Amino acid sequence: MTSFEEAETEETVTCLHLTFYHPCQEDKMMFRCLNFCKREQVRADEMAKFGRDSNVCRYNLMDTRVSRIQFSLQFYRKLNSSEFCFEIKNMSKKTKLTVDQTELGYLNKIDLPWKCIICFGDYQILAEVQEGESVDYFETHLHLAEVPILQERWLPSLQPIPENGISSSLFPSQGKSPIEIDENES
Repeated sequence: MTSFEEAETEETVTCLHLTFYHPCQEDKMMFRCLNFCKREQVRADEMAKFGRDSNVCRYNLMDTRVSRIQFSLQFYRKLNSSEFCFEIKNMSKKTKLTVDQTELGYLNKIDLPWKCIICFGDYQILAEVQEGESVDYFETHLHLAEVPILQERWLPSLQPIPENGISSSLFPSQGKSPIEIDENES
């Protein structure tokens, strides 16, 4: 057998991509302590904490309006499954944390969806999970957004879309009221 055949099977690693945005980043540089564009390994039994206390939090946000520990992420494997997930817990007594449309109060926790937006105060964080197999650690990959995440990708249209798929906002009705037609009429 060759050394290639005897080599250990390469294991993929779960990676949590986090894209950060704050409207005052240019002026206040609240993300200056975050390591952007480089993957970082976190042991599976460690809790990834985000906040302003550098003695406790692995990911520091340099802003006095951020709690000492704002939120934490725990990596885990679902019971009777090979699927890995993250659980997010709000650690702030003063600020509610929103994950997509779910509002979390102090010590509330939920499973982090595979793709979601985490918000607190003026902070917006796009979280995207890339699946892997490693049980020993996961990776984080931090990114910085230059434009608001909510505005850019996620705000749904407030106009309902009719069944025919054509939005009425594309064709202004110019004061006409809708006309109901029986589906049997031509």
